[in-house]
Amino acid sequence: MANWNPWHGCRKYSEGCQNCYVYRIDQAHGKNAAQIFLNKDFDLPMRRKRDRSYVISPGSIVYTCFSSDFFLEDADPWRERAWEMMRWRQDLFFLMITKRITRLQQCLPPDWGEGYSNVHICCTVENQRQAQIRLPVYQKAPIRHKSIICSPLLGPIDLSPYLGDWVEEVVAAGESGEEARPCHYDWVLDLRRQCVEKQVPFHFMQTGARLVKDGKCYRIARRYQHSQAKAAGIDFTPPGKKSPFGRTENFFDIQTESE
Repeated sequence: MANWNPWHGCRKYSEGCQNCYVYRIDQAHGKNAAQIFLNKDFDLPMRRKRDRSYVISPGSIVYTCFSSDFFLEDADPWRERAWEMMRWRQDLFFLMITKRITRLQQCLPPDWGEGYSNVHICCTVENQRQAQIRLPVYQKAPIRHKSIICSPLLGPIDLSPYLGDWVEEVVAAGESGEEARPCHYDWVLDLRRQCVEKQVPFHFMQTGARLVKDGKCYRIARRYQHSQAKAAGIDFTPPGKKSPFGRTENFFDIQTESE
């Protein structure tokens, strides 16, 4: 597993961005996360060691652009070079998450076709409104590997009109941070029910800082949010299918909502 953030900073885009972890972290270091800039590790996938082997070993999953959004407008001048590196490193599997799926078509490289086989583009939907805006676009988008990320989960979401074999996994997670909005366990269970009915893999990634269960709101420390979600034992993998990354990698547990 490797982390590659070609650029840093983002602009708040929808309801899920209110308590963005990138803004929290930057603010704690006296920085402004709305300032977008190229990272010094922009060319990380192409870097080599002294023995000429790659810094990122072949076969690695590369968590891509988790300190920004790959389809951010400000990154338009840099994106083609990033695509070139992904195209060159066919021996890596690049994973990215976006809220800006409606910009996909204008951001793709000329040779994209139906998608690069080593690129997994996930679409975030934090509530029903965003699901209805983004998922019809996402469902039709030319992407080889797709997962729906309901994080931070801010309300009940009906995914049933969109679920099918095209979705490799649905991931649900509450919001972290001191100002976290509550996540209701009933919302999580309902997403799971929908996935079971449609035979789509489901992963409860983290509880968030405030989990409402049986009418009571539990304040959960950051270090326990993944383990408590795992302890719930509600992950679902249909017979004959598997999670796109398996549980050895613990999909997205690099803390996309870290404090």
